[in-house]
Amino acid sequence: MNLQSGTYYWPVTFPDAPSYPALEEDLSCDVLIIGGGSSGAQCAYYLADANLDVVVIEKSKIGSGSTSTNTALIQYSGEKMFTDLINTFGENYIKRHLHLLKEAINDIEASSKNVSIDCEFNRRDTLYSASCAEDVESLKKEYEFLKQNNCELSFLTKEDIEARYPFSRDAAIYSYDDAEINPFRFTHALLDYSTKKGIRVYEHTEMNGHRYDKELGKMIVSTKNECSIQARYVIFAAGYEGIEIKKEKKASFVSTYTVTTNPVENLSEWYNRTLIWETARPYLYLRTTRDNRIIIGGLDDTTTYPNDRDSKLIHKKNKLIEEFNKLFPNIRVQPEYYLTAFYGGILDGIPIIGKYEEYPNSYFLFAFGDNGTVYSQLLSKLIVKEIVEGNSPDLALYLQERPLINKG
Repeated sequence: MNLQSGTYYWPVTFPDAPSYPALEEDLSCDVLIIGGGSSGAQCAYYLADANLDVVVIEKSKIGSGSTSTNTALIQYSGEKMFTDLINTFGENYIKRHLHLLKEAINDIEASSKNVSIDCEFNRRDTLYSASCAEDVESLKKEYEFLKQNNCELSFLTKEDIEARYPFSRDAAIYSYDDAEINPFRFTHALLDYSTKKGIRVYEHTEMNGHRYDKELGKMIVSTKNECSIQARYVIFAAGYEGIEIKKEKKASFVSTYTVTTNPVENLSEWYNRTLIWETARPYLYLRTTRDNRIIIGGLDDTTTYPNDRDSKLIHKKNKLIEEFNKLFPNIRVQPEYYLTAFYGGILDGIPIIGKYEEYPNSYFLFAFGDNGTVYSQLLSKLIVKEIVEGNSPDLALYLQERPLINKG
């Protein structure tokens, strides 16, 4: 699957990242994780202290897929407002979902402090602004729901925004204690932690077949290295490429574009270095990095053809810089890294844990959407809980045929 093209900033921040051998022998394990990106690493982290024999395989290098293009804004709010999700799933369902998202952010922070590699985790506030006057009413309704559910936030008027930023919007939700992270370093940090606990990691080890052996009660996965792996449980954490293994009807794809600028000397007019996004669809989003670069993303395109996607990269790069200049005319930037990538979402706005009859004892982790890192943390924890403890009640909220429980 041709996921992305361009130049990538995150791997440059960790040039001496750990490397791992290719698999050269048959083996057996309790849990096999397929995929060495952030989702696979988050699963491995949760399994590291479970007293199980765990193996991770990655077809290329650790963190080389969508992890390298992830802009890693760590937020609980997403593309679909919670007030809209209530219409589909019911209020109790979405209240629980919100609680689990907030818990996942805290878990990301806790794990970043528990590992030995610096993940560049920082708590950041978020400005979520109305892109036009017609969006103010729905934004106010979303604010009231979040406030009722113990989220720390404020509702900013046009005057409030203009007092803080060099641009104007009719209104905004200002959320406290969201976060940002370096997803490439985070992935390596979690796997480094996990290998020190005995988990085995193999790079350049691509799955090319799988079958379930009823007598053994195990999945048998073959690799292009001509090795086989027997596993009691398999977690398919292959990101968007998981769709090539098992198609999921609720998944949809577009193309997205990102620019990472040169380091900026003075960010003083960027209030609290907030994460910034908006109600428009597609939306523009902004964040800063540890070394004072600015990541500008968005301008999503409906194309799912790699050549078409790639042909628009230069135009989209220039347009992203132009949009940034409208917001911060006094911050002069140059695009140093820029890329385009497929971006997956789930049609109903809730990520998926796929459990399918044709894949016994297996889980597909489809943490698609704008909060992919947060979704991965949440889903990884629920999957591991079911494997280790035999029961994970919240996992039912995220199954592909999710029950519309507590609707109303």
